[in-house]
Amino acid sequence: MTRSFTPPTSLAHTHPSSMTFVSNDPKWWSYIDSQLLYSYWMVAAGVVVVYDWVLTIGQEIELIWGQRWSLMTVLYLVIRYIGTPYSVVNVLGNIRNYAANWTNVVMAAMLGVIMIARLHAMFQGSRTMLIFLVIIFLSVNISCVVLAAVGVKYIVPEELILSGMHMCGYGYEGDVKLLISMVWMLNTVWEVLALCLSVWIAVKHYRGLRRLGQSTGSTNGDCFRVLIQSHVLYFASFAGVSCFQFLHLSPAILNSTSIGVLTLDGTLNGLSVVQMFVLGPRLILSVREYHAKLVADSDADTSMKSIVFQEQCAYIN
Repeated sequence: MTRSFTPPTSLAHTHPSSMTFVSNDPKWWSYIDSQLLYSYWMVAAGVVVVYDWVLTIGQEIELIWGQRWSLMTVLYLVIRYIGTPYSVVNVLGNIRNYAANWTNVVMAAMLGVIMIARLHAMFQGSRTMLIFLVIIFLSVNISCVVLAAVGVKYIVPEELILSGMHMCGYGYEGDVKLLISMVWMLNTVWEVLALCLSVWIAVKHYRGLRRLGQSTGSTNGDCFRVLIQSHVLYFASFAGVSCFQFLHLSPAILNSTSIGVLTLDGTLNGLSVVQMFVLGPRLILSVREYHAKLVADSDADTSMKSIVFQEQCAYIN
């Protein structure tokens, strides 16, 4: 999400051939500062993504590259390795709005597929639950694609030359802010539904563990613990991003360049990058790491535990 830009004609002139807005008025220094601060936030977010990749590269080689390829492998690699280019594109203002908006839509859909796989595993491969999730997923994401396609048409890019600095600004026409808020609302509904289903099946499962034997019950409990822990952390990040996004849609905030609003803007973009490109891949990595540890520690007495875990999490691996 980038700021709207409506230049007053009294402070600048526009080249008709290039839609270039030129001004040397000191009034725009706060806008320049906001764009520079935004770039710093995106660079910082990109550093976090790279740092997390360095921390997990050993696990990735062992658990991703060294394993049989599957849909989850492809999703992990795409989400993991698009993070840094995404941050670079956001710093390059000339194309960042279009690229960022469509990347957000695509990433939300890919993360949704991972959520479906996790929930399908938690519901022990229930065909009914899979059909239900796929229907909701397709309804939400098709609506988001349509809304995003319509919204992009109302975003007007402009080349800016402010005090000799070249940058890109965007004007928002029509109901584009309403369309953006609707996309976030639909994604929020999907994430809340996924969390509620996860918590419900986990509570139901833990209650049923009392009737199971110690070995099987312990492994099943660990399986659900791994799934729930990573899911709750991911959802907490998504909830934070959603709250900041809805606040950011306020006209008073959207057009402000105060320090507080700039901090809010940077926090929103930083959390969004972390949620998609750090916590997203860890949804897969955490499960594979636990499964590898379980297999490595297995012996004659625990071999059945690995089988039970594989039956529940095969869709994720």
